[in-house]
Amino acid sequence: MKNRFRHLIAALALLVPVAGFANTAPALEKAPIDIRDVESLQRGAHTFTNYCLSCHSASFMRFNRLQDLSLTEAQIKENLMFTTDKIGDTMNAAMSSKDAAQWFGAAPPDLTIIARSRGADYLYAYMRGFYRDETRPTGWNNTVFDKAGMPHILWEWQGEQRMQVVKDKNGHEEHKLVLTKPGTMTKIVDGKADTADYDRRAADLVNYMVYMAEPVQTKRHQIGAMVILFLSLVLLPLAYFLKKEYWKDVH
Repeated sequence: MKNRFRHLIAALALLVPVAGFANTAPALEKAPIDIRDVESLQRGAHTFTNYCLSCHSASFMRFNRLQDLSLTEAQIKENLMFTTDKIGDTMNAAMSSKDAAQWFGAAPPDLTIIARSRGADYLYAYMRGFYRDETRPTGWNNTVFDKAGMPHILWEWQGEQRMQVVKDKNGHEEHKLVLTKPGTMTKIVDGKADTADYDRRAADLVNYMVYMAEPVQTKRHQIGAMVILFLSLVLLPLAYFLKKEYWKDVH
């Protein structure tokens, strides 16, 4: 009995530093996504196929599935596919895994279900968290993925951010990202960075990746709502009257 008690205490002690470490993780901003927004999904699909598919694959997603986003086969072929792809093909990277491993040190991961494994908030922070770091081989680092091997593929839109030490209103110093070179979707107004346009485009990309991880999610929600409605309007009254009939002779 004493041995069991000591083992329990040791197990609880091991959990303490883990819990403490988890509490130190930075809070992530809520990603403004809505998989019912078809236009956002279309913009996100365009960004994904034209930028992300250069290095990353989405090998469990087929191009023709994009027709669920109100896109015609002709639109998909013209805007979202490489010339060598066919409409029924899966989304494979344009770059070979061998070249990727040679250039980046490791083959970029498949992104089909990255939104389910990492979460939308993480991806949203990741796409907005790149900053210049000359110590890295690619010249870029990331606030949520330190020493990331991926370069900032959308830097022309966002511009260049740098990690700088700034003081808050109380005089306390903190590390903060500062936009030092605006991109085509960002600008500096009255000394402050306006990144709203780029943030929306990043949200569109994350929105599409959430959809891609589970394309039937919207339909599943609709079916769930119909089931709840059926249970409420049909089975609930039947159950009520059955209960009254069963208990009518019980006093």
